[in-house]
Amino acid sequence: MKVRNWIRTVPTLVIIGAVLFMVLTVGGGLLMYGHNFANHIVSSQLSEQKITFPAQGSPALDPKEFPGLQRYAGLAVDNGPKAKAYADQFIKKHLEGVASGQTYSQVSAAAQKDPTNTQLQAQANTLFKGETLRGLLLNAWGWATVGAIAYWVAMAAFLGALAVLGALILGFAMHERGIHKAVTRITDSPVAVG
Repeated sequence: MKVRNWIRTVPTLVIIGAVLFMVLTVGGGLLMYGHNFANHIVSSQLSEQKITFPAQGSPALDPKEFPGLQRYAGLAVDNGPKAKAYADQFIKKHLEGVASGQTYSQVSAAAQKDPTNTQLQAQANTLFKGETLRGLLLNAWGWATVGAIAYWVAMAAFLGALAVLGALILGFAMHERGIHKAVTRITDSPVAVG
């Protein structure tokens, strides 16, 4: 019986607002957890591999050949953007020179047809290792990107929760003000004596 009376007295918008506030707050918290989890896993897994960009001025990081990598010179590959840069601008560039731009699948098919060709076998081996490492680094970048998206969606959810909370507080204040005005009108009105 009390629940029915409470539902009648509480406006539907307040119930919807309270539920929306809770959903946005909990959702934002879970998204922030996902962001932190993805960043931690990507960073810790990449750090364990101890991959570093060649040092500044090193022939392995020629500014003419690798202009986009100069800002990473000498740094460890420990986050998503660095993993993508290393995979797409360093490893990929080196792999293009292994077998005249052919991929592992192309060279491997030729090596299987000619198993005595040691040059093809070596190229297939190098391309397999390089493409595997490149794929793993791009996978790490992908998860870092998912983590970054989760962060921004969490921020939007928290801002939405704040907006809903502000609307609830404003609605409560306006409701109380309306009640106060109604009570004042009733107490100030002259009573008809008859």
